[in-house]
Amino acid sequence: MRAMVISGGGSKGAFAGGVAQYLLQDAKHNYDMFIGTSTGSLLISHLALQEIEKIKSIYTSVNQEHIFSSCPYTITRKHGIENIGINHFNVLKNILRGSKTFGESHNLLKLIRQSVTEIEFNLLKKRNIEIVVTVANLSLNKVEYKSIKDCTYDEFCEWIWISCNYTPFMSLVKKNGCEYADGGLGSMVPIEEAIKRGATIIDAIILQTETNLFNRMPSKNAFSLLTNMFAFMADRIEQQNIRIGKFVANHNNTIINFYYTPTVLTTNSLIFEEKKMTAWWKSGYDFAKNKNTETNHIEIE
Repeated sequence: MRAMVISGGGSKGAFAGGVAQYLLQDAKHNYDMFIGTSTGSLLISHLALQEIEKIKSIYTSVNQEHIFSSCPYTITRKHGIENIGINHFNVLKNILRGSKTFGESHNLLKLIRQSVTEIEFNLLKKRNIEIVVTVANLSLNKVEYKSIKDCTYDEFCEWIWISCNYTPFMSLVKKNGCEYADGGLGSMVPIEEAIKRGATIIDAIILQTETNLFNRMPSKNAFSLLTNMFAFMADRIEQQNIRIGKFVANHNNTIINFYYTPTVLTTNSLIFEEKKMTAWWKSGYDFAKNKNTETNHIEIE
């Protein structure tokens, strides 16, 4: 059983889309399972449908307005570097309304429902492919994995949305009596879950460099400090997930093919910029192509 696992990573998901495009269209890999966390969960339904151009068009053109119904930060550019600042008006408005988060991401839920239609959802349910999204149950202090097989259309769209909700900047969702947030808070790279569900070959797309590099700018304000702190924690969770995944794979004779980003793509994955994301998609495709070409060349020799 072959699985594709896509990690969280915000706007860097465009790179994952390019890698997946090569693996599906050029390498002709047939997948029995797709598992995604956060930004990865946005990709997997379209990848399972082989709707590559559709998701590429959506993904590389998305911006803050498509995601936030109330954006808590502003973006400034100085010397070619983007920094985020506090959108005091929107944050204050959210606080006065009694919101538990600085911003709200209801526009993203609308976008998900527009991009994954009910007809497409029903097609996926009929196929013998497992599609799983990762969410964090804050109330029960555990990570949960939501399969398309167990969901209605509305439920599945909501779980994808919840998997992407990078609190406290995005919405905190109360569902089934529990509070849910971004799946990356507990499992950035759900390799272990893929193995538990029977995967014997895994193509894992990791939206981070393989070795630690200096990839964060100094904090300019409270929000940039928060994003740096969360990015630090996400990196630690990701590294732990990978170590555990490798350990479990060794004990289950599972093969893992890793696709890391070859360079630092961005210092802030909350910034969505069409030109850069289009370039990252192409970069992901080219990287996967070169990686597989080199591997095949070595095997032939």
